[in-house]
Amino acid sequence: MPPQNHAAYLVSPRARPLEVKPAPYTAPGPEEIVVKNGAIAVNPVDYSKQWGGDYLLGWLKYPIVLGSDVAGEVVEVGTGGKAAQRFQLGDRVVGHAVGMDKRSSKPSEGAFQEYTVLRSHLAAKIPDGLSYEKACVLPMGISTAACGLFMKDYAALRHPTSLYEDPNNQTPPPPPPLPSAAAFIVWGGSTSVGTNAIQLAKAAGYEVFTTASPRNFEHVTELGASQVFDYNDPDTVSAMIAALKNRTCAGAIAIGNGSLEACIDIVSAVPGRKFVAQATVPLDVAKLHGNIVSLVGLMMWYLWWNVSTRLFRARGKGVSTKFIWGTDLMANEVGGMIYNYFLPRALASGKYEAKPEPRVVGKGLEYIQEALDTCRKGVSAAKVVVTM
Repeated sequence: MPPQNHAAYLVSPRARPLEVKPAPYTAPGPEEIVVKNGAIAVNPVDYSKQWGGDYLLGWLKYPIVLGSDVAGEVVEVGTGGKAAQRFQLGDRVVGHAVGMDKRSSKPSEGAFQEYTVLRSHLAAKIPDGLSYEKACVLPMGISTAACGLFMKDYAALRHPTSLYEDPNNQTPPPPPPLPSAAAFIVWGGSTSVGTNAIQLAKAAGYEVFTTASPRNFEHVTELGASQVFDYNDPDTVSAMIAALKNRTCAGAIAIGNGSLEACIDIVSAVPGRKFVAQATVPLDVAKLHGNIVSLVGLMMWYLWWNVSTRLFRARGKGVSTKFIWGTDLMANEVGGMIYNYFLPRALASGKYEAKPEPRVVGKGLEYIQEALDTCRKGVSAAKVVVTM
């Protein structure tokens, strides 16, 4: 008999709270595993879907199992594929659940339940000393950062150098050596995506320039940033340009309001690649449920911002930009590179930290709604987590 499963469902557009009720248990396919979740983290896309309704991820069919970030124990492994080569029953793993992606759109692959189906190339073994609540903060953050840094259509940075120290590694050979004084910009370094982008860029051999609030300077420095600037300081753009004048900039990742404009101005003024990976938009999708007048006004403002920033500002300065979909690594070599090769060794060696810190709001699926509400209110250098 399969285990009894329960899920926290979004049963209709803008329904609150999520409904916890029985859910099917789904056996894994050849390239999949099933994980009994020990901890689940929430992301802005989760509460945005709940509040924004069908304005966001309109392909999802109700009832929906939201959620992307899980950590737990492997309870079933698919047969006949690579999953059986990588995982065994009882393995402790962290993984990126992709049930909200259009290429999946399956409730079985959502995180907000007791048993989640994970694709084996998006799951990583974790060391015994790393708790599930700490590990589960990683997936969406590291996936989004990895897409922006390593995918060919984005910054296309060389992969972490540790991948080439293992003779049994099956990833492609390393690209040509880095140019001297190669640097990468992470605007928003204390965020979930930022903490991972700093560590990944550093692991790939780049000097990292980042921004944060002064109270988080030490935090991002410990993660590997060589220089940190206050994102609220009006002189930060000019200060970063001055600091980068003798380096070759490999591009930037922009996280947070005002970040895209700032990064465009910086990379256009310094030597190197003129590219910015955009991780966020200055639009609160949760506000899209208001009256028609405010809705039209909000959408008109966003369209104007998008055109003025991308067309006038970016193209006018010779800079390319592209928005990141954090699940895109499910469909290319970056997913397996990060989760199957890089992350297990990096975590086990202590060279990579599961950041930001978890902020646990409760235990059990009944606390998922509280987690969503807490996340929507905003947290600093932390990620909201529910244990199971």
